[in-house]
Amino acid sequence: MMAAEMVIDVRGLTKIFDGRKVVDNFDLRVPKGSVYGFLGPNGSGKTTTIRMVCGLLIPDSGSGSCLGWDVLTQSENIKKKVGYMTQKFSLWEDLTIRENLNFVARVYDVPDLEHRVAETLEHLGLSARAHQLAGSLSGGWKQQLALAACMIHDPELLLLDEPTSGVDPKARREFWDNIHELADRGVTILVSTHYMDEAIQCDYIAYIAYGHKLIDAPYAEIISQVGLYTWRVEGAGLSQIARKLKENPQVEQVTRFGTALHVSGQDEAALQAAIAPWRDNPELHWYQQESGLEEAFIHLMNTTEDNFQ
Repeated sequence: MMAAEMVIDVRGLTKIFDGRKVVDNFDLRVPKGSVYGFLGPNGSGKTTTIRMVCGLLIPDSGSGSCLGWDVLTQSENIKKKVGYMTQKFSLWEDLTIRENLNFVARVYDVPDLEHRVAETLEHLGLSARAHQLAGSLSGGWKQQLALAACMIHDPELLLLDEPTSGVDPKARREFWDNIHELADRGVTILVSTHYMDEAIQCDYIAYIAYGHKLIDAPYAEIISQVGLYTWRVEGAGLSQIARKLKENPQVEQVTRFGTALHVSGQDEAALQAAIAPWRDNPELHWYQQESGLEEAFIHLMNTTEDNFQ
């Protein structure tokens, strides 16, 4: 089997602001055509890393390539082949949808501009709204417009920084449908998010916190690599049980999920011993389940130090 082509291959990326390492010795390899998720809390260094990868920010140390170009010396070449969607809507609200796309297309010197704009409007379902001012759009439609602007020059790499922040679940679902369609066409996508339910949409996931990469693996391997065991319990008196379990050093996490508790730890035998006093209670329903991304993420967060302390 042929080795996958790496669109991003960087090593040791480090960025320092005001004496603090916002990103510390970061390695990243992203295969062509994959959807690669950056998962982490706000302020974890995701945006800074993305900007270094695409040539918008020069790292203080480290090396590597993006789309075959050197991230240190050939950033202008990288920018021409990248679409970058920021967390905050960054197009012109006093221009129409069509005027925004026309302007961005001219910046990238897109050939056959009018046809390309019309094609983009049609593909993303924006044709009927082409003459609507961008500032009057809902969050979901602004998101569609921002994605259209990112793709107007047919980039090979799409960088999305918290792209679904502030939009409703339906708009988020439609957005991810578009993302997977682009990946099927061979576009490589690096997306940062702090939504666990979005992370499962990704082929690969890198957890990042306090500027450090905590884990980096295919989505299907994340849980097994973390090595966390979880029990779920439903029934009466969960708040009291939660307080008792949190006092037990063998229990790493006790988290409420609606009408249930998730109880997690790394030592399977010790975890079973911790919950044993409540296992025979007929009013409680216990069963073991695979740990989720949220449990894995909290566990990983507990293993690293805040670089701002």
